[in-house]
Amino acid sequence: MGIIERIKEIEAEMARTQKNKATEYHLGQLKAKIAKLRTQLLEPPKGSAGAGEGFEVTKFGHGRVALIGFPSVGKSTLLTMLTGTKSEAASYEFTMLTCIPGIIHYNGTKIQLLDLPGIIEGASEGKGRGRQVSAVSKSSDIVLMVLDASKSEGHRQILTKELEAVGLRLNKKPPQIYFKRKKMGGISFNTTMQLTHIDEKLCYQILHEYKIHNAELLFREDSTVDDLIDVIEGNRKYMKCIYVYNKIDVVGIDDVDHLARQPNSVVISCNLELNLDRLLAKMWDAMGLVRVYTKPQGQQPDFSDPVVLSADRGGCTVEDFCNHIHWSLVKDVKYVLVWGVSSRHYPQTCGLSHVLQDEDVVQIVKKKETDEGGRGRFKSHSNAPARISDRQKKAPLKQ
Repeated sequence: MGIIERIKEIEAEMARTQKNKATEYHLGQLKAKIAKLRTQLLEPPKGSAGAGEGFEVTKFGHGRVALIGFPSVGKSTLLTMLTGTKSEAASYEFTMLTCIPGIIHYNGTKIQLLDLPGIIEGASEGKGRGRQVSAVSKSSDIVLMVLDASKSEGHRQILTKELEAVGLRLNKKPPQIYFKRKKMGGISFNTTMQLTHIDEKLCYQILHEYKIHNAELLFREDSTVDDLIDVIEGNRKYMKCIYVYNKIDVVGIDDVDHLARQPNSVVISCNLELNLDRLLAKMWDAMGLVRVYTKPQGQQPDFSDPVVLSADRGGCTVEDFCNHIHWSLVKDVKYVLVWGVSSRHYPQTCGLSHVLQDEDVVQIVKKKETDEGGRGRFKSHSNAPARISDRQKKAPLKQ
């Protein structure tokens, strides 16, 4: 029996099992078995000579956005309108079978937009090009899920289920669970609050399913069985997702209003070019990019080429800003002067741990280079050993 057949058999057993207090331990073990099988399904086959076939797209710009959706929902048209890159578009499905990149120039930054092939139900099991699409999506900063406004809401649920099956968690935060494997000592179970979805016995059964008999486990929130499995697996990617409903020109105004009021959702029309500016603003807020401008000493700030930072790509502190310019700049920094939202007054003297905000202006003040011969009333410029008897004493300051 193959991996896919075993997953379907376990899913059928979970569907037959009634959910109550007596069966929660059995269901927890079945969920752990499915997670292990899906992880094996995503791994390359044993004995393969090299990496499998994928999309060769080099990272470029200050951020990366992936377009995901069913075939023929307007992804290629949206890429062409936002970036100017011509992507093949037609009225039939599966028009494009590869990844087409484009660049969005927005707020002085360059954002790479990837038009991925349409995925179908069962993509997590290898149907279509689901594995390649999910791999590229994990390398992106955010995901734009393009949906057809005239279709049912089931498309969104199917796409979310397929992405979760390959380890993508959309619009979710990592669970506050501390987990660490040990070589000996058994399992240490602790919690800082009352757990309502899981207990100590169920945690032991799930850990034993993964053949883990020595570990430290600490719950800092009321987590579920799925959260514990995600922490044990350790290969989950938590990403922000914006649901883009296209083709709003073919539905009624009441349906458009209902879709627009849903969280993390934007309604657009590529045919009539409606609400594209709102989509770009929503995407900019979700990426959380921070533009920092440099100011040389005694000169005006340079607003032409900002240094773009991000909390997901290294951090937004002054130290991260210096490392972005050059790795050796941090050791020469004495202090920095900051103008902008993050400063209390203009300018504010800050250290390396100061967190920068968008459109801040930073001036770096370096340490003064000291003379190799030393300072003070004693000098030793010779290459001889610096003993006290070898030093030349200066004349007294006062007679």
